[in-house]
Amino acid sequence: MAGFVMRSLRNSLRSSSPSKPFLLPLQLGARSRMFAAKSSPSPTRDRDAETERAEEYDDAVPTSGISRPLSEILKELNKRVPDSLVKVRLEDGSSIKYIPWHIVNRIMNLHAPEWSGEVRSITYSADGKTVSVVYRVTLYGTDAEMYRESIGTASVDDAGYGDPMQKAEAMAFRRACARFGLGLHLYHEDML
Repeated sequence: MAGFVMRSLRNSLRSSSPSKPFLLPLQLGARSRMFAAKSSPSPTRDRDAETERAEEYDDAVPTSGISRPLSEILKELNKRVPDSLVKVRLEDGSSIKYIPWHIVNRIMNLHAPEWSGEVRSITYSADGKTVSVVYRVTLYGTDAEMYRESIGTASVDDAGYGDPMQKAEAMAFRRACARFGLGLHLYHEDML
């Protein structure tokens, strides 16, 4: 996971604007320590130095660049997810590959930091044996916003871990993200 995140961060850094470089927090911390090591003989100079550090920090921290055009966000989300992040479960005698919801959440935070998600509805079947959750994921780009919804259903009698509503929500969330392309290759991998 760490390797995937670091590669993605490096790719993001390469695509950042050359006129306003992106500084990593470690670099900022080193700069702050460097300034803190300097001493000033007077309190006025201390305040001036602190103001100067704050202004330089404001200049160094990117205020734009988090938001990107929707096409760039979708391009990143459509990349193949590394096999090390994909899990396999047995269901009805066949193996199913999936990406755990918490990994999907991290990937969304990395590539589309201004996304939002919400449960739109929760419905129990008439016989009370299943619960279905409709989940909406919205991406916000600099040029537009786009949403996708999907449904997840879980059996109330399922003896696995987690409650049925939690499972249905996680399934709906993953499927809504797949509608943006995240992990979509898992759905048609056998056809390749």
